[in-house]
Amino acid sequence: MSVPDVLAVVALVLAYGWLAAASVVLAVVDVRTHRLPDRIVLPCYAVGVVLFAIAAALTSDIGSLLRAVCAAAVLFAAFLLLRMVSPAGLGGGDVKLAGVLGLFLGRMGWEAVLTGVVAAFLLGGVCALILIALRRARRSTALPFGPFLLAGAWCGILTAVVTS
Repeated sequence: MSVPDVLAVVALVLAYGWLAAASVVLAVVDVRTHRLPDRIVLPCYAVGVVLFAIAAALTSDIGSLLRAVCAAAVLFAAFLLLRMVSPAGLGGGDVKLAGVLGLFLGRMGWEAVLTGVVAAFLLGGVCALILIALRRARRSTALPFGPFLLAGAWCGILTAVVTS
C-alpha cells in the first residue's frame, strides 16, 4: 500500500470514528430529550466532507466524494419532504441527521444508502409495534427517530464493509 493510500485510509477511519462518537451522543440525547442538537449534528457535515475530500484527493477517487454529497442531498431532501407532509412525524433534527447519514452512507455506495434508510424505518417500526403490544406506547406516542436513523445507518455501513 502506498503512502497516499494509507493516509486516505486514515482519513476515512477518522471520519467514521467521528460519526461513531457522534452517533452515541446523539442517540442518548435524542432518547432523553427528543432533540438532535445542531451543535453535534452540523459539524458532522464539515468533518465528513473534509475527510472524504482528503481521501478522494489522495486516491484520485472524486466519484466517491461526489456520490457522498449527492446522497446527503437526496436524503436531506427526502426527509424534508416527509417532514413537510407530516410535521408531527419527523423533527427538523431528523432531517439534518438524514443528510449527515446520507453523506457517510453515500461514501460507501448507493446500496449502503438504501440499506441504511430501509433498516432505520424497519427498526423504528418494529420497536413501535413492540411498545404498542406491551402497552408501553400508543399510536400517538412520540418516539425519537434519531436512534433508529443512526442504527439503520450503521447497518448500511457495516453491510457495505462486510460485502466489499
